[in-house]
Amino acid sequence: MQLQPEFESMSRPELQKLQFQRLQKLLENVYEKVPFYRQSFDKHGVKPSDLKSLQDLQKFPFTYKQDLRDNYPFNLALADKKDFVRIHASSGTTGKPTVMVYTQNDLQIWSDVMGRSLTGAGITSNDIVQVAFGYGLFTGGLGAHCGGERINAAVIPASGGNSKRQITLLKDLGVNAICCTPSYILSLLDTAKELNIDIHKDLKLRTGVFGAEPWGEEMRQKIEQGFNIKAIDIYGLSEIIGPGVACECREAQHGMHVNEDHFLIETINPETGEVLQPGEQGEIVFTTISKTGMPLIRYRTRDITRLITEPCACGRTFHRMQKVIGRSDDMLIIRGVNVFPTQIESVLMQNKEVAPHYMIFVSTDEHSGMDKLEVQIELNEEMFSDITKNLQHLESNYTKDIKDIIGISCKVRLVEKNSLQRFEGKAQRVIDTRKKK
Repeated sequence: MQLQPEFESMSRPELQKLQFQRLQKLLENVYEKVPFYRQSFDKHGVKPSDLKSLQDLQKFPFTYKQDLRDNYPFNLALADKKDFVRIHASSGTTGKPTVMVYTQNDLQIWSDVMGRSLTGAGITSNDIVQVAFGYGLFTGGLGAHCGGERINAAVIPASGGNSKRQITLLKDLGVNAICCTPSYILSLLDTAKELNIDIHKDLKLRTGVFGAEPWGEEMRQKIEQGFNIKAIDIYGLSEIIGPGVACECREAQHGMHVNEDHFLIETINPETGEVLQPGEQGEIVFTTISKTGMPLIRYRTRDITRLITEPCACGRTFHRMQKVIGRSDDMLIIRGVNVFPTQIESVLMQNKEVAPHYMIFVSTDEHSGMDKLEVQIELNEEMFSDITKNLQHLESNYTKDIKDIIGISCKVRLVEKNSLQRFEGKAQRVIDTRKKK
């Protein structure tokens, strides 16, 4: 089932012709109107006129997340401010978010690709869709919401949290599909058991669309068995558009179809930047060929996966990407939220009670399957005796301060001076014992 078969099932030559036309226009527009890209192209000795084929895209320089921070908030925008209709943002290492702007054209594209994704997952206008992604600056909630409305499904904007209410809505409203993180749906499974809900009798769920964090086949099986549903993987990132950049189809579930009429995808060697052949594992890079608000040229995602070019049984002709297996940098993804060690460090530097020595422990809760985050922080020696009696209160304060910065809860444990490992070279601040998916 396809929402826009005229695009999703285009022949490869037709698709490549469309991609080239859109890419050519994009390069000309950003070179003329965005100083950053004009300077970047000139520095690398390329002009829009150097694009003679799609393969020539590799002549053009990459765009990095740091470029968005350095040009905060709107210096990378192609559109005029009067044409901005939506602004989303993701967190960064310095407290300043990575800001993305959307025009009316961009929102229509986003609605279309999310509508395609939900349709490919088997969701129709007859379904009730509960969106349990967070709403706000995070793109998950509103992206899934608009996709549901695009296909005329009934959308419940439940947002995240309040698990008992989520279960009540699923049961009382006869919800057929849910969109959220895979770890959260497992949490809802535990809540349903606590409430003595018979999932097979009391719920009408048949589809779940899950993303915003890595998850493997073992978790998929646990979700599908626990809720008796089809669990669909979706991929996106706010810099490109949000969720809906790629999504699995219900028929095959063998890789996520990239919406290539809007997003050009490349796979590169993360060390050298060399473009790899389809099927080779590497870092994926996107170019947004139809966006008009803040389009990006060859954006380095740092996500590691590989492309699948073989025909899919569903009839879509778009190339597919496998599940992301990791990242080429040291950013942590915890319960769908990007976390940098320097964000936690920024909290410590503002407080005299602790030394600048800390460790971050990430693990998987055996019961819920959700990510656990613990931060161990050394107390200053001269402060330890005075603080010990108020240790619990102080740990609670640090827990709140860190959550305010990174956006998710964690456990904080204050420890004695010199109790944490020291490093002669680069400090290893993170111990991640989660299974690699």
